[in-house]
Amino acid sequence: MAGALDAFLAPVQFLKGVGPARAEVLEAAGISTNLDLLQYYPRRYLDRSNTCTVRELATADGPATVIATVRATADIKRRPRRFEVVCEDDEGQRFRCVWFRRVNWVSSAFASGDRVAFHGRAKMFRGQPSMSHPEFDKLDEDAPKLDTGRIIALYPGTAELQKVRLSSKAFRRIIFGLIRDHGLSFPEILPDDIRERYSLIEGRVALRAIHFPKNQEELDAARRRLIFEELFFFQLMLGKLRVTRTRARAPRFDAPGHAAQRFIANLPFALTKGQERVIGEIAADTRSGKQMNRLLQGDVGSGKTVVAVAAMMQAIDSGYQAAFMAPTEILAEQHYANLRRYFDFLEVNTRLLVGGQRKQQRREILQDIASGNTRIVVGTHALIQEGVEFARLGLTVVDEQHRFGVMQRAEITSKGHRPHVLLMTATPIPRSLALTLYGDLDVSVMRERPAHRKPIRTVLAGEKQRPQVYRALTGELAQGRQVYVVYPLVAESEKLDLKDAESGLQTLRAAFPDTTVDLLHGRMSSEQKESVMRRFSAGETGILVATTVVEVGVDVPNATVMVIEHAERFGLSQLHQLRGRVGRGAAESTCYLMAGVKRTEEAGIRLQAMVDTNDGFKISETDLRLRGAGDFFGTKQSGVAEFRIADLTRDGEVLTAAREAALSITEADPAFDTEANRVMGAYYNAFYVDRRMPLAKIG
Repeated sequence: MAGALDAFLAPVQFLKGVGPARAEVLEAAGISTNLDLLQYYPRRYLDRSNTCTVRELATADGPATVIATVRATADIKRRPRRFEVVCEDDEGQRFRCVWFRRVNWVSSAFASGDRVAFHGRAKMFRGQPSMSHPEFDKLDEDAPKLDTGRIIALYPGTAELQKVRLSSKAFRRIIFGLIRDHGLSFPEILPDDIRERYSLIEGRVALRAIHFPKNQEELDAARRRLIFEELFFFQLMLGKLRVTRTRARAPRFDAPGHAAQRFIANLPFALTKGQERVIGEIAADTRSGKQMNRLLQGDVGSGKTVVAVAAMMQAIDSGYQAAFMAPTEILAEQHYANLRRYFDFLEVNTRLLVGGQRKQQRREILQDIASGNTRIVVGTHALIQEGVEFARLGLTVVDEQHRFGVMQRAEITSKGHRPHVLLMTATPIPRSLALTLYGDLDVSVMRERPAHRKPIRTVLAGEKQRPQVYRALTGELAQGRQVYVVYPLVAESEKLDLKDAESGLQTLRAAFPDTTVDLLHGRMSSEQKESVMRRFSAGETGILVATTVVEVGVDVPNATVMVIEHAERFGLSQLHQLRGRVGRGAAESTCYLMAGVKRTEEAGIRLQAMVDTNDGFKISETDLRLRGAGDFFGTKQSGVAEFRIADLTRDGEVLTAAREAALSITEADPAFDTEANRVMGAYYNAFYVDRRMPLAKIG
């Protein structure tokens, strides 16, 4: 079947116009095969399908294309230096083009008599149309007209590509030759019934039309086909992962027993309907004998930790160990302190495993875990490192899972015999992104807050309002409440004119002399951080000055005020997480967004979204719209596709169709054995499993 893919798999080096030097540069840009080149999609297009004369250029509304002959050139050295070209169209009408930048390069590009297509916006200068810095293409009358008289593609460029003269024009020439010489050999990689069901054009037509569209309608059809194709193969991978995992045998838990029932019975509040539903879903998963891989999306303050503890208690009742993973040491330490309140009461042996522990202490903990004496282990990614052996690991809970790479997520299942996995996030994920990142998982969503928690009031304030904000803090502190003040920097920066936590500590101590003010940041040792948080949790500290180390995991119900300095500098998801550190008790809480006067339009939208709603799901939709899917979590996850043409903020409808199509195949023919699916299967193995998607090999 590989023969069907030969036209895609062939190296680009042997294409006309490439050669060894260009091939080396292309490979550095991720282009080594013909298919890589075909999937080096244009970044945008210029519509030059309609050219005009100089007479028409004088009245054109917007950019226009004129084909003309160069009649004269002039390199004018006096300041400002410029290069001018006088051109004449076929009617004998003249116009001028002028460049003030890259003059040395432009001046060598033209000679009298050249036929050139100029594209730009014209203005009248001394009674004659003139273009400044127009795009231009010199026309070869003997070559196919790839650069004018049509919609032409413009390609992403880099300095390295330019060094070997790989401009958009060069790409068009090379790709045209590839399609002309090999286009009929391009295989159809989507099954016919899928193509017909979703009204998709042929693959080879789409690959030609995305680079050389005849018109806008054809370009739209090509784009839709290729977006569908890209999302379809990613969903195919997730579907295969799901099949692999649901067929794998895993620990079979008993129904929730004494420990789980005792834990829930002794909670000081009633479970929400959402918590009851998810606890039931987890219980059903873990009793099935198949591995649970469930993502729990719960907005800030929705009570995810209680659900996780109930699941861990079910593991304990069934004779298994449970692990709880957090992304940073400070969060692991916070969770350990909070979880021990439950586990000590339930007489369950719990240990903390993080990177900075003494060798002797670590050795004892590892022995306890390996012997089974430790039933619950809380820690960082240290839990999945070599040398950590569990006696009988049955469940792993991963908190704030988006901070772990996908490959790390897969490593979790290698500890023990396919333990059940519960992933938790307080970053609500829009549906299109959830289907893409977690399409292989079962997803539970908890939107409601426990009845004893009130909505958080959010106030946007500036420096002029600081006295009022400080008076409000004084009132809360007088009632025995506590306050967070978060800064974007630990220390003063020479490059950034921003307030910092160390300076803020001194300012706040001066402003609140009768209050204990403490400092917490990521550069402190584990012992220092633990000591600071212990004092704050115990109510000994009134104001905690911090960086974003308090973004998640910190749970102090008595804290009722969050002040975020330079709020315009924080991302929307981060602002929502920080706000969620208050409002965890029964008292009304407030979040003050202290924003500078200088702020971008996007920062204004972020801040207003925070004021308008407490709903994390609405906030996440705004965040996705502002930032795009590629950077939704701030950092791209290892193992997650970087799509070449699909855009999850735009293509949700196509994603739904592609997922539906992919699942119909993985459920009916997961090995791709049928004749109709063989070319598709060969393509999947060649270009996804082997080259683009290391995650596809997991399972």
